[in-house]
Amino acid sequence: MQLSNFSDFLAAARTQPEAQRLLFVFAVAELPQAHTPGQARRFEEGCGGALAPVMCVDKGLDELADFGVLADESRATGQPWDMVFVAALAGEQQASGIDRGLKMMIDAVHRGAIERFLAFDPDGHAVRFA
Repeated sequence: MQLSNFSDFLAAARTQPEAQRLLFVFAVAELPQAHTPGQARRFEEGCGGALAPVMCVDKGLDELADFGVLADESRATGQPWDMVFVAALAGEQQASGIDRGLKMMIDAVHRGAIERFLAFDPDGHAVRFA
């Protein structure tokens, strides 16, 4: 299934047979402290850098009408972000897995192991990493 935006993701999540709990980790792009001049140049051009988690939250599908709701709530915190990573917990996993899932996602973003998450930019467009 090809998802091009957050609306596609919500639609897919709503078709699942079990209730879904969505986990979100918001991250900022930053230039690593030990960077090369080439890395600094690419970062200034809007490419490269490292992603650092800055906040996280879990939401039920009934709490999220669209991406605008999530973006507005995140902006109300005053914490800027460049990308949001998303994972879902289904059914029985929800009761015990939310805190563990968020911690695992935060650790994965720190390590750059983001391939198993969906990612969206601040406008709700899907982000693909090369």
